[in-house]
Amino acid sequence: MRLLVTFFVFFSFAFAKAQTYEAGVFVGTSNVIGDVGSTQYIQFTDIAVGGIFKWNRSSRHSFRASVISANMVGDDNDSDDISRDLRGLKYNYSMIEASIGLEYTFWEWELYSGRPQIVPYLYTGLTAFHYDLFALNNTNELEAYGETTDIAIPIIFGVKTNITPKLILAAEVGARYTFTDNLDGSNPVRSKDFDNLRFGNINNNDWYVFSGVTLTYAFGRKPCYCNF
Repeated sequence: MRLLVTFFVFFSFAFAKAQTYEAGVFVGTSNVIGDVGSTQYIQFTDIAVGGIFKWNRSSRHSFRASVISANMVGDDNDSDDISRDLRGLKYNYSMIEASIGLEYTFWEWELYSGRPQIVPYLYTGLTAFHYDLFALNNTNELEAYGETTDIAIPIIFGVKTNITPKLILAAEVGARYTFTDNLDGSNPVRSKDFDNLRFGNINNNDWYVFSGVTLTYAFGRKPCYCNF
């Protein structure tokens, strides 16, 4: 976890001399797409908060880094699937993720134009996330048995607008494709002793989603994009 935070701080200071950049906050909700809990892809399950930093490298793209902390909750009683509702499994744990990548706007984003703008964007890159590991115990309930760090590929769609010359408000929905099938305790893999504890669809990896808003403050010199 400490390594993830250090990663974000290093990225921020590394580009502190950039011509124009943004720093701000993310506030939203979190949910897992897996084998436990609701079958809805986007849910307003629990809270996710974090910080975000952008280096606006041209009028069409920015390098972006973020750290987000979230509570991940899954409860079979929230599902429309009768078999899940009867099974009655649930989990609740904290996750922290650090992400770095490229944000691309679908048309020109001119921070210093002096006029209001509304621009859709797409973000992707590489994400590392730290979370608790779960498995079924002797009473057929999900129980934490450790923690680990994995990686994911974020796919985030959003729309942003400049509400003042230096304040940017954005709304976004971001799915993260992970390389694990155990965000919900359905496929514990630490040892072969857990093989008989697997359930659900073990051929598909889990996803998790953060949906919310960002508010960033732009500062730095007026950009000159002629060198990149």
